[in-house]
Amino acid sequence: MSENFKSGFVAIIGRPNVGKSTLMNQLIGQKIAITSKKPQTTRNKIQTVYTDDRGQIVFLDTPGIHKAKNKLGEYMVQVAERTLKDADVILWLVEPTTYIGAGERHIAEQLKNSRLPVILVINKIDMIKKEEILAVIDKYRTLLDFDEIIPCSALRGKNTQDVNDSIFKYLPYGPAFYDEDTVTDQPMRQIVAEIIREKALHALDEEVPHGIAVAIDVMKERKGGTITDIEATIICEKDSHKGIIIGKQGGMLKKIGSNARYEIEQMMEQKVNLKLWVKVKKDWRDSDFLMKNFGYDKKDV
Repeated sequence: MSENFKSGFVAIIGRPNVGKSTLMNQLIGQKIAITSKKPQTTRNKIQTVYTDDRGQIVFLDTPGIHKAKNKLGEYMVQVAERTLKDADVILWLVEPTTYIGAGERHIAEQLKNSRLPVILVINKIDMIKKEEILAVIDKYRTLLDFDEIIPCSALRGKNTQDVNDSIFKYLPYGPAFYDEDTVTDQPMRQIVAEIIREKALHALDEEVPHGIAVAIDVMKERKGGTITDIEATIICEKDSHKGIIIGKQGGMLKKIGSNARYEIEQMMEQKVNLKLWVKVKKDWRDSDFLMKNFGYDKKDV
């Protein structure tokens, strides 16, 4: 490893739903974080790793910083704010609009106290005209003295390479934290649970998804290593939600299961036998005990 090798941690922050997970998946070249148009998709800090000849970037994808409504919400905001303290560089993702709301101003206030380099990424530029981008840049410049401002489209992969190039400018020199073939420090069980949750988010109505968690009950490779048996429980908050998740003659649950199974098989590169159950645990998002049970980090609860 050359002495010019750089390594460090980059916190990706922003309000819910600005495309943080999509950008991170794009930057590391494969899908790790789950994405959905619904807010509160990312609940834990996810570490993913990008390595090339220049060095190693460890991305910390944080839950969106927002006003918390329950214990799960409070936990998510705490995780996001704590992540800033672990970082070497901050990547702040915003949408391409000249209206700067309270959520953005709250983040700017926090960043004013930070001595770290801050790169502003204006995402979703495919949604506006080219000439409108300059107005957005000018507006954000009044908030904070950014080290760099990069307009991009995470979904289309436009200008995303510029983001990694910029990050390397500000990283300290040092050895790699992970092997060069490591892409995430998430345990496989957690990734599988997140995939199932993503497929449920995509398939279900607006109201149900906020109140679901996924617990992996069994994950075991059969002898010979060609098939993995996975049993998972989707936990929801209301009996009426349970009916929606199962669907008419089990149709919805089958759809979630087959979509999830397909993606888990791609990731694990082997056959998967997936069984899903649905259970009701009222108000689990306001219970410390149940949140710990569903894999939210004990230190942060």
